[in-house]
Amino acid sequence: MKKEDTPASITDLGADPAAAITDADAASIDAFLERVWSEDGLADRTLEAYRRDLEALARWLAGRSRSLRDAQRADISEYHGSQRGAVRSMARRQSAFRRYYGFRAREQAGFEDPTLLIERPRMPRSLPKALAEREIEALLNAPDTDSTLGLRDRAMLELMYASGLRVSELVELPLSALNPRQGVLRVTGKGGKDRLVPVGELALGYIERYLAGARAVLAKGRQPAALFLSKRGEGMTRQMFWTLVKRYALQVGIQAKRISPHVLRHSFATHLLNHGADLRALQMLLGHSALSTTQIYTLVAKEGLKRLHAQHHPRG
Repeated sequence: MKKEDTPASITDLGADPAAAITDADAASIDAFLERVWSEDGLADRTLEAYRRDLEALARWLAGRSRSLRDAQRADISEYHGSQRGAVRSMARRQSAFRRYYGFRAREQAGFEDPTLLIERPRMPRSLPKALAEREIEALLNAPDTDSTLGLRDRAMLELMYASGLRVSELVELPLSALNPRQGVLRVTGKGGKDRLVPVGELALGYIERYLAGARAVLAKGRQPAALFLSKRGEGMTRQMFWTLVKRYALQVGIQAKRISPHVLRHSFATHLLNHGADLRALQMLLGHSALSTTQIYTLVAKEGLKRLHAQHHPRG
């Protein structure tokens, strides 16, 4: 991994750009980045952000005749206090430091991690994006079901909205996961946990139409394991599905900023709550291990009710 020069415009506040990073600290950063790249496969953008954060801290410490490798908790706390910026930037810096010093602790016997007792910043809780029911209806109706790909796309969209699947769960579904007679799917979620989810008559109808004709065309005489196939006759990817969701959303006039890869899953959960679904049942359908994760959808539902009240109540 090549070391990138840090542009002056993104140099962290409080770090002395004139203070040189010692060769030992630079080598330590390189070793850490190589390790997390090889072990975790982090994206280049994340690795570059980690490098910037660690080098900024190393310069700040060097200006105080300190070393990145031997920094104490008081040094890290003082550095955090000297920085300004959004909470997310603070959280990213802390993540970089925690991972770096965790790496140091594993590599060096008796090393005391200076980040262990430092309090994490509280991240603002962002609400999932859900579309209105009429927008979902328009999105589901967008594909041309007279075409092979359009029928596949309609089946995928209907299934994700009907069952609340994660994008990864949807594209990784094997053909064997579907039980059309019982109208259920066996889904393998996070942590390898299986759950049964209902498909719904409308979604099942489109899946059966897809299986009856379109899938065989896409399979090109082969027997692929995946339920949903690409033009090459292989399993779909997250990126492929995200591309088609975005294309159909723009086609029916839904703004790009209101679209996310999980927009159908979020809409599934929100609409079920709006229509009186039990929170525990929703937890099982979504495959959440903790009820607290599911409860965020109650906030989405409440925000929708507030907007409805403000729009239609005479004293709203």
